[in-house]
Amino acid sequence: MTPTTVPPLALSMGDPAGIGPDIALALWSDRRSLSLPPFLFIGDAQVLAARAAALGLDIAVANATPETANALFDTALPVLSVECAVAAVPGTPDSRNAAAVTGAIETAVALTMAGRTSAVVTNPIAKAVLYEAGFGFPGHTEFLADLAARATGVDSLLPVMLLAGPKLRSVPVTIHIPLKDVPGALTEALIVETAVITERDLRQRFGIARPRLAIAGLNPHAGEGGALGLEDDAVVRPAVARLQAAGIDAVGPLPADTMFHDAARATYDVALCMYHDQALIPAKALGFDDSVNATLGLPFIRTSPDHGTAFALAGKGVAKPDSLLAALRLAHTLAAHERASKGTL
Repeated sequence: MTPTTVPPLALSMGDPAGIGPDIALALWSDRRSLSLPPFLFIGDAQVLAARAAALGLDIAVANATPETANALFDTALPVLSVECAVAAVPGTPDSRNAAAVTGAIETAVALTMAGRTSAVVTNPIAKAVLYEAGFGFPGHTEFLADLAARATGVDSLLPVMLLAGPKLRSVPVTIHIPLKDVPGALTEALIVETAVITERDLRQRFGIARPRLAIAGLNPHAGEGGALGLEDDAVVRPAVARLQAAGIDAVGPLPADTMFHDAARATYDVALCMYHDQALIPAKALGFDDSVNATLGLPFIRTSPDHGTAFALAGKGVAKPDSLLAALRLAHTLAAHERASKGTL
């Protein structure tokens, strides 16, 4: 496979009232100076055209397929249209467009699993808006896992959320659940399975020969020997022991408050954290504009910006595209690594 025949990335539109269209347009405008990997925008072409006009951008939007997107990319932004039910107003989300939002994601996954696009890159969605329309998943990550499980005929897949930035990679073992529910959801088996998937994908897709995993404790000071909670000794420590016995380079449980300074980060390749904010706060503090949300454990590559829909910024020309740029570049790199490992380059 030559570089000219490498399939484009599939970029879903996200919520059309958010900044997804803005940042896609901004990046395409600077495609040459950024050496932007070609992508196929999957969403409403009219939304893109209207947003470009509102932002004062002279951008041609062209209907495309995965097979024609690369040839078009230099002169027009290629779009595989998934039409919204109602006109998208910047900053004003409408649950009537929920089917188009999820349909764009479903199309991106189907194309990538068929090999017609090389990876899935998702623009931000607004979960509350989708919930109004009956969306039955906590977030993007779980929805993607369900799509993959149905496509492959397995009962279920464990999706692993990885926040990847220039200074830190971090993984939350439990994801979109209330903090009060974390101790009950956290099990030895869940920690082990999450770590195994993380270690495997860091080897196979990120090219890290022997990933080093730092496992955070759940409680302050990793439980302080049981004085501040029993979960670290009863659940986390046995999980780390199982990982070490399996030949995985894992240490822990470690006090989370001392895991993220410069010297500590130099000792590991990824931090496994016990709950959402324990992983995402340091990731976003250390690289808000250039960190990427990548989903591990899926039969396809998926990345996303690490920010939300930012409705207040939509249509104003002030949204920063840095995280989407990082997501596109990481997806392109991971896809190239996967092709090379399979001998298809």
